[in-house]
Amino acid sequence: MTEPYDPSTDVIDRIAGLAPGSVTYATRHKRAKAAAATQHSYDVLFDPALPDLSLTDRLCVALYACTLSKASALAKHYAQQLASIGVDRTVIDPIAQGSLDEIDSQSPRLRAMLNFTRTLIEAPIEGDKAALERLGHAGIATPAVVALAQLIAFLSYQIRLTAGLHALQALNETEAA
Repeated sequence: MTEPYDPSTDVIDRIAGLAPGSVTYATRHKRAKAAAATQHSYDVLFDPALPDLSLTDRLCVALYACTLSKASALAKHYAQQLASIGVDRTVIDPIAQGSLDEIDSQSPRLRAMLNFTRTLIEAPIEGDKAALERLGHAGIATPAVVALAQLIAFLSYQIRLTAGLHALQALNETEAA
């Protein structure tokens, strides 16, 4: 059973700086089901009990996707989430800087996931059979590959939604001035 949606804990609203009463908040929440579904997807994808990929791996992928997409507010959020579960800065900082050189020696499996993330974020057409096979060669089982692809798809949506809300909020503020 899932928890009921609580707008006060909505990650997108917090990251986009939306407050109840603002025009942009009201616009987003006109489709309450969409806002609730987005938050529910986030809650499910980052549930520590989710099998196949560790929470650390999922948060590292999220941080890297946001770093590559220059979504600094979301990147900061995921870096904070990693720190809150005790992940060392020697893992967080290189990913936040987009530098994977140090990750390779620490975890070839994580490096493969991050490379796949880069492929899907920067050149999705290259996310082909060969890209999937590289994940298998790194010891990532098929269910984890599926979960990884779903996570990256959600992150792409989250990044674009947040960017759109920032733009809409800026437009609304300009028009109000």
